[in-house]
Amino acid sequence: MAAVTSEQYFVERFAVTCNNPVSHLQLTCCPTHCAVPWQGKNIKIYENNNLESPLELTGHHSEVSAMVFGTVSDRLILCSASEDYVIVWDIYRCYRQIKEGVIASGRVVGTLLGRVVHLSLCPLSWKVAACSGSRVVLLNAEKEEVLGVLKAHLGPVTASEFCPWDANLLISISEDRTFKMWDVKKGDILFESAVLSAYPLLSLFFLEQNSQFITGSGDGQLWCYTLPVDHKCRLVTKLDLSKLEQKHERNLRKINPPQNGTHGTTRNDVRGTVETTKPVLRIWAQRPQSSHASLQQGGSCVWIGSSDGLYLLDLDTSELLKILPLKGIIGDLSISIAESWAITHGHGGNMCCLVSSLFGNSVVLFEVNSAWLDKLCFRMAKSFSVEEHLSVVPSSPLMTMSPLNAELAKQDPKPQRKIGVSCQKTVKDQALVFHTQVKSSGYNAAPHRTMFRPKTNVKKKTHSASTTTTNTKGLLNEYPSHFEAPSVPYNRLMVSTTPTTVNSLQYSGDGKQLVCGLGDSSVLLYNSPLTGNPAVYTGHSKAVNTVCWSHSRRWFMSTCEDPTLCIWTASASEPVLTMFTKPIRTAQFYYLDKFLLLASGSNLMLYLYHLDTTRDDIKSISDIILAAGADRTIQVFDMNQGCIATQIPDAHSRAVHHLTQNKGSSFCSQALESYNLFLSSAITDGLKLWDLRTARCVRRYESHVNRCHNCTAAFSPCGRFIATGSEDHCAYIYDTRSSNFLHKLQRHSETVLNVAFNPANPELLTGTLDGKLALFHPAESLLP
Repeated sequence: MAAVTSEQYFVERFAVTCNNPVSHLQLTCCPTHCAVPWQGKNIKIYENNNLESPLELTGHHSEVSAMVFGTVSDRLILCSASEDYVIVWDIYRCYRQIKEGVIASGRVVGTLLGRVVHLSLCPLSWKVAACSGSRVVLLNAEKEEVLGVLKAHLGPVTASEFCPWDANLLISISEDRTFKMWDVKKGDILFESAVLSAYPLLSLFFLEQNSQFITGSGDGQLWCYTLPVDHKCRLVTKLDLSKLEQKHERNLRKINPPQNGTHGTTRNDVRGTVETTKPVLRIWAQRPQSSHASLQQGGSCVWIGSSDGLYLLDLDTSELLKILPLKGIIGDLSISIAESWAITHGHGGNMCCLVSSLFGNSVVLFEVNSAWLDKLCFRMAKSFSVEEHLSVVPSSPLMTMSPLNAELAKQDPKPQRKIGVSCQKTVKDQALVFHTQVKSSGYNAAPHRTMFRPKTNVKKKTHSASTTTTNTKGLLNEYPSHFEAPSVPYNRLMVSTTPTTVNSLQYSGDGKQLVCGLGDSSVLLYNSPLTGNPAVYTGHSKAVNTVCWSHSRRWFMSTCEDPTLCIWTASASEPVLTMFTKPIRTAQFYYLDKFLLLASGSNLMLYLYHLDTTRDDIKSISDIILAAGADRTIQVFDMNQGCIATQIPDAHSRAVHHLTQNKGSSFCSQALESYNLFLSSAITDGLKLWDLRTARCVRRYESHVNRCHNCTAAFSPCGRFIATGSEDHCAYIYDTRSSNFLHKLQRHSETVLNVAFNPANPELLTGTLDGKLALFHPAESLLP
């Protein structure tokens, strides 16, 4: 990426050198004005577009320590605080007083509160919150009156803010590293957090569009919480600014590699060393102004003001989009290390920043050019995306040399000689694993259960349409996409008398049956309501790690690391096909059941096989295969061309242990673009939603707990919801359009490893580490 000049991004409006240090003072600015302390006790008000003849306000007898602008009833007011007074100034009234030759005056609303480090205004109720020591003093902004004192923090309060959509709520943060939510009228604590960090919390900001708030600490950590109506705050995401910067610079080096033996230019090269901490001094969100679709994030982007520059973060994807350093490869300002930030909207969609120097008495007002910034972010987003858009929906027929055109060579049976030796040899060389009439010896049987086995001694009927059941009782003709997510417990059971892990779950395509792979090497087949006894299938010697139904619903597959792969039918207790291969991580039927797709070690293997020539009509088919390895890379294979179409490096901070596509259901249709979404999971790194067309993360989900077990996730048939297991003995349901979880399904006895949606009914099934299944329905009031 070519270097650019500072004039393209930063326009420095003015730089003021004050008489006293202003590094730890609360600065303030608004779209039209900015306020700067002057001579300690006075305040100068500058117009952002006309820096000449500033308005000077006098009235404090001690040094001004905090200021904040606010708009009440279309009146621009400034609230300022010192140890002696808290004063509210009507700015336009002050201008009129100066023109009339009268000294500008304000209204004293508080007296002798001590050193006030932060002020906030509530435009809905004319209240002022002043942070002094370990307390928050609530003042009437219209007259001198103390409305209340909020005191519960164990350390000095660093900031407090009123909720923009509820004037009765206030959140305070403190050096005790906690935040508290207050009922302003009653003075009660509605919610208080645990200790979040080893460093004090310094900044706080509300995201009104998402009903969320963000707080940041002195070591560069950020926490984003929801603010629901029940006041029980839920963590949405946690970010580390230093780690995000390191990942961002690695990505920049990939798109702009060093040339001619050089090492390229990065921020680390400019500074010499990597900073260990980046204090979050200011958080601010700007309404999306970009005309580029890739940058319209729906209000999820926030600016972070730190000691060395501005950082643009996307909260939906937990990615760092852009860094604007105060000093470095972009250009220099009058200050290089900042301490106090004030950020607001500027003219023409630009952003105005008022910054004080950490070491010195300087205050700088500069403007960020949004047009140039949009162009730069668009170029970066385009460089990070794949050149050719991919899609799970094929846009062209198979190529002549495509591996998907392969066919299994069929050999005509040779005539058998009626002599004993040849006949015996023929029987001896026959593969026993294909023989369906051999009775099991029982040495590999699972622990005894009060279950039934499928009847295998019934007379075999010729195949016809009647062999496939058409009873749709209890199933819906069309999946009810308008239903809420299933969250009400309906049925629970144990799969075994002894605790065993449920390693894999999958519904059949018609939603009538459910197959489970267990840690005791057995496979169970249930009906979907989990009523009656399951059928038990034994053929593995170790834990079953994967189960999968065929598209035609005639067979289901199970794999194990013993290493064997078995294909079963519901009517036979012995597998119809057994393969011995390398240890298998996962496997599935692929391409209209034509192939078996296996992942083993670093290999992706495609096998032709033959069981039955009859297939059901499948409407859709995909040439795309997703694979993830221990190198944290997600690879996208185009099986039509037999090559890697693209790959996503550093998809997670840990190795990806689970991938799942949005495959929909035959009972529910979605927009074609929705099928390009897929999920990836990694231990300690949450759940990510990706768009295959751009190979970029579009959202991240982190409310669940996944620290050591391989918890899986699933899309609902309608594509509206995502379910995932969790290690806090719960399952979580997310809305695909939001990072907040909708439901937390509790009362599981152990870690929830697997989840599965019924493709025909609004049902969710969960499987736990100790071998228990739980079935969930929507709320009873929504059931038909």
